[in-house]
Amino acid sequence: MTYLVLFLGVCFVLGGLAVASNPSPYYGVVGLVLASVVGCGWLVSLGVSFVALVLFMVYLGGMLVVFVYSVALAADPF
Repeated sequence: MTYLVLFLGVCFVLGGLAVASNPSPYYGVVGLVLASVVGCGWLVSLGVSFVALVLFMVYLGGMLVVFVYSVALAADPF
């Protein structure tokens, strides 16, 4: 169990670094999804699966709005 929590923590940090280091919104959203899934997996490993499910659904909706907005701003006008 300790190795699982350590692995999830490392993946969470890597997801955050993926968001911070990529200027492209397409790769940034992949990092956000990775961090969200790993964070919810961490909560499931702690035994609070309902909180993890609600957090994932709310966070996924927020990520969708931000991703669509950033893609619309980054798109070429022609």
